[in-house]
Parts: sequence; C-alpha cells; structure tokens
Amino acid sequence: MFLFRCPPLVDAIGPSALRSNQGPISLATYMRQCLTSMETGYYTSSQPGKDQFGRKGDFITSPEISQVFGELVGVWMVAEWMAQGRASKGVELVEVGPGRGTLMDDMLRTIHNFRPFASSIEAVYLVEASASLREAQKKLLCGDAPMEETATGFQSRSKHGGVPVAWCEDIRYVPKESGRSPFIVAHEFFDALPIHAFQSVVAPSQPAAIASAASGPPRRASDAAHQWRELLVTAADPPLSYTLTSAPPPEFALALSKSPTPHSLLLPSLSPRYDALKDLPGPGATIEISPESLSYASEFARRIGLSKSGAALILDYGPSSTVPINSLRGIRAHGAVSPFSSPGLVDLSADVDFTGLAEAALNASPAVEVHGPVPQAAFLGAMGIRERAEQLFRGVPSEDEEKRRRLEAGWKRLVDTGPGGGMGRVYKAMAIVPLSGTTAGQPARRPVGFGGTVGSA
Repeated sequence: MFLFRCPPLVDAIGPSALRSNQGPISLATYMRQCLTSMETGYYTSSQPGKDQFGRKGDFITSPEISQVFGELVGVWMVAEWMAQGRASKGVELVEVGPGRGTLMDDMLRTIHNFRPFASSIEAVYLVEASASLREAQKKLLCGDAPMEETATGFQSRSKHGGVPVAWCEDIRYVPKESGRSPFIVAHEFFDALPIHAFQSVVAPSQPAAIASAASGPPRRASDAAHQWRELLVTAADPPLSYTLTSAPPPEFALALSKSPTPHSLLLPSLSPRYDALKDLPGPGATIEISPESLSYASEFARRIGLSKSGAALILDYGPSSTVPINSLRGIRAHGAVSPFSSPGLVDLSADVDFTGLAEAALNASPAVEVHGPVPQAAFLGAMGIRERAEQLFRGVPSEDEEKRRRLEAGWKRLVDTGPGGGMGRVYKAMAIVPLSGTTAGQPARRPVGFGGTVGSA
C-alpha cells in the first residue's frame, strides 16, 4: 500500500473525532478550517517559501495576468468618484482579500495620475487575516516604510503619495462614519468564503403515497412536502487498497444529515428563491448558501447608504441569476483536485451567488442600488481594455518579442468568452452604488462598465 504523510489539518479536524461523538461538521466549518485556521490554514499558516499565487503557486488571478486589470479597476473608481460630485476629502479605498497586493498596487499607481481624486483619499484599508500575506502586501505597497501596530491591526504608508495604509482582520474594524466615502473592491473574495450546502428531501412524516381524497388517486411521493437537509463533512471510508502510482484518496466526504440542522431550518428561509427550489419534482434539489457572503454584501451597502457616497465593485465567478449548486472545488498547482483531500494544502472555492449578494445589499440599505452582474469581458471592454493594451504595446520595443507576446496574451485571456472556462464569460462584475432614482422606469444613472459612460456617470 502507498504510504503518505497526512497534512497537519487532517489531524486537527480529526477523522477519528468525526466518527465518534463529535459527528460530522458543516461544510462551512470545514472550509473555514482549511482556509483560515491559524496554524494550518491554506492562507494563514506560515510556511517558508509558500506562495499561493502566480505561475509558481496554485492559481493565477487577473491582476497577475495583466497590469491592465488593476489599472481599469482604478479608473472605474475615479469615474465613479467623478459621477458622485468629486468629493475633496473623506475618501477611503477598501479592499477585502487583497492577495499579494498586486491589484491595489496597480490601482494606486493609476489613481496617482488623477491628482484631485488621489488627494481626496485619506486612507487605504486592507482587510486581511493572513500575517504572511500582510507582509507581502506591505512590501509591495509601502516598500521600506515602517509598519506600526495599532488598536485594530497595523499601519504603514504607501509608496504612492504617502497615503496611510491600514490592515485589519475584519471589515468591522474599518471606520464607519457618515462623512466618509468608502470605495470598496472585492476581487475573488466571495468565492473563498465558506458555504453551507443543502438538499431537498421528502419529509419523513409523509408516506410514499398519500390519498388526496377518499375517492381520489394517491399523490406521488414527489408531491409530498419537502424539507431541506444539510450536506455535512464526515470522514471518508478508508479504501480497501490503492497503488503506488495513484493519488492518496480524499480523507473526507459529504454525507446527508439524518435530520434537520439549525442551519437547514434557518438559511434556506432567507430568500423565496430557495423555497421555489425545495418542492421541485424529481430528485432532491441542492443549493449552496454563504451567510458570510451575504453579511459582507450587506455591510458594503450599509456603509455606502450611510454616507450616500462611495461604491463597491465585486469581481468574481458564478452564475448570473441561478443559485449555485455542487460548485465546491479544490485547486492545487493549477490543477483541479478533490476539495476533500490534503486539507490546508489545497485552495478551496465555490461559485458566487450574485443574485443573493444583490438581495442582501438591497435589503440592508434603501439608499443603494445594484448594477450587474455583467460578464467580465463586457465590463473590461467598456472600460477600454483593448485601447489600454494597445497603448502599452506601442511602448514595448519591437525586439522584445516575449514581452509583447505576454502583453497580448494577457489582456485577451481576461476577456476570453470561449467555452471551457473563458475568464471573460465565467467571471462577472457587479456594483453597489448610492441610489440615483429612476427615469421612465430605468435607473437615472448607470456606472461606467454597466451601461454608463464617464460623461453620463
């Protein structure tokens, strides 16, 4: 039998504990342990030489593919600031899940060219739970500037104009006042937040066939009342055998709860979209719900609604209007692996419920409106990705064929709409902005990238 050393998190979660009185755990608990456990989490553990991002890591994100991505996000922030009256002070840039800081670095470098907007920025806030990633962000954004510990995290100064850069582990520590204008960006943040998964089953109190009337035909079991049951993570059954050349089998697996759980009773009741799926005929419907995602979207909306200024730009992947199902995935060394193998060493993510985020934002504040989601290709196209790439291309010497090739391939990859996971089609953009009202049943103003222009924004 092939022998291998278990990742530390296998012992931390404890297959033996899952088989004992502790029992299965929710999928959200499993994801949280795998990704952000202090000692063994994928993002938060300290391992020499570890880098999740880039070609040498496990995955590559849009800012690493092309600098144009971050530049256009910065331009979008400038355009939205202009549309809202060009506030001369009180602007805050906030990024949740900033990775290595590449996106914010490209944004700040671009924004520095728009001096009125740059001078209105009082602080940059990075919401980051990982100490190692925080160090990488500080090095990129602040260089040799000292970092000081504060009551809510850490602080340094940006190499782009000396603006204060503050780190905290939760957005709740970012100041929240009516006189501030929060401009928030969340790029590939929501896909990493924990999810709960549920499956619809026939309520056990219902018999297989129920007489609808004394003389009427019996109803099918599929017509009986349904209820949601939670899909839980449990220890996988050990394989009988496997070979030296095969990958170690997953240590964990999903199992349907035998009875309703507090989560299955509460979370699917948050939206009528879920109830509409519960009683569908045929095999039990499955849904995924991320309460942390809904909480963050609500927080974005409350901050923007409180100040009646600012904006939130969300860039991530997931269906435009349907509820995500069976979307949990594992990525390692740029390849797909089981999300239930090597916990703590594999990146986990799930599709984003954009409609759910929009519902949460609108329910949280009557002073905001939501635009999108729109395909990333459409958003970046409207922002001028081709024109900016061509401008950069002209600045590359003709003899530097490799750089010209990377530049061309990079921006085209971001807007690729081909089948099989083209980023321009799979990734979406959504914006939360202050309420502008309606004209003839249509929004009075659309942000740039969502049907508006700089002049009309």
